[in-house]
Amino acid sequence: MNTRTTSRWLRLLAALLALAVLTAACGSDDAEVSELDGGDSSSSSSSSSSSSSSSSSSGSTAEDEGEASDDSESASSDDAGATECGTQPVVAADEPITGLSVALVAPSDSEDRAFTQSMVDSLARLGVEPQVTDGTFQVEVAADAIRGYAEDGTDVVIVHGTQFGGSLAEIAPDFPETSFIWGTSTTTNDIPNVFAYYPAAEQGGYVNGWIAGAIADGGAIGVVGPVEAGDAVAYINGFAAGAEANGAGEVGITYTGSFSDVALATEAAEAFMTTGVEVLTGTSQSTIGAVNVAAANDVPWFGTQSNQEPWSSELVVASQVYHWEGVLADMFELIEGGTLGGEAMVIDLENEGLVIEFNSCYDLPDDVLAGAEDIIAQIIAGDITPPA
Repeated sequence: MNTRTTSRWLRLLAALLALAVLTAACGSDDAEVSELDGGDSSSSSSSSSSSSSSSSSSGSTAEDEGEASDDSESASSDDAGATECGTQPVVAADEPITGLSVALVAPSDSEDRAFTQSMVDSLARLGVEPQVTDGTFQVEVAADAIRGYAEDGTDVVIVHGTQFGGSLAEIAPDFPETSFIWGTSTTTNDIPNVFAYYPAAEQGGYVNGWIAGAIADGGAIGVVGPVEAGDAVAYINGFAAGAEANGAGEVGITYTGSFSDVALATEAAEAFMTTGVEVLTGTSQSTIGAVNVAAANDVPWFGTQSNQEPWSSELVVASQVYHWEGVLADMFELIEGGTLGGEAMVIDLENEGLVIEFNSCYDLPDDVLAGAEDIIAQIIAGDITPPA
């Protein structure tokens, strides 16, 4: 075989290999899902992850004994493949939006693909690199971290967890020169150096539910919830209303009573499988258990808080994503001007604090996508008011 013929065969072989890679881009991620098997573990971890610049606590305590796991590492390892389907990595700003020193205290891992990651990602988009103490499911651990950051002279302490409100009410008055940003809450509890933030999660929940109703086509839908409180219950109420408005059959809702117990979320999802549901959704950092069940049974999944497409690139239809950066930017500006608190701010579809991110690897019919966009417009216009 002469040199020219050899070269031609090599080029053909390279082309075939490239075609094989492209074909696999939107293929099955069963292997990835198996890596994310939650078992009886929590999505919290003992480290602050790569998103933190430092940590004042190991954050290794989970809500329930023995729940610590390394789910965050598996979730992170999925990211590279997920970008082929449209999920893009968070791009940090070139310059920080503020010169204030910032710390974050959060209940779950910084890469939980849920509540905590929504805040970490939002700070990154603003170019802010906070000190982070995550995995603080025990309120006492979070309280120690909050007080520690204030004692160290940190300008702003973000207290990312409704359950930490009681501790904050005791700590904040002791540090009148420190600004505390707390959520999710609709009130500052009249503490002058506390800001509050809250998502109108029922709005994106309604949109997700409306799409789910179209996919279910009269069939049943399952919802795996954590504790019946805060933005979790708002999302679920909105989702159920949207699904029912678009012709879904029974919308079954199970609250596990835990934000972190992956095993309970798994059991709840498995119970729904026995009833033949067509779609699943859920909220909180424990939902990886339910996502695994959905993926194993080829059931479409709807996410909230963060984009959950990397958990199952074929079956996550859409995610309501919390973009806190708008309200954070407003708060930082007020703090720099001398106002350390006293205001509660909400993110919603209108101010783009809530964004529905569709998975381009899920074959959603064009008319359903167009209908979802119309529902978003109606919510923004006030023509639809989802129940919270």
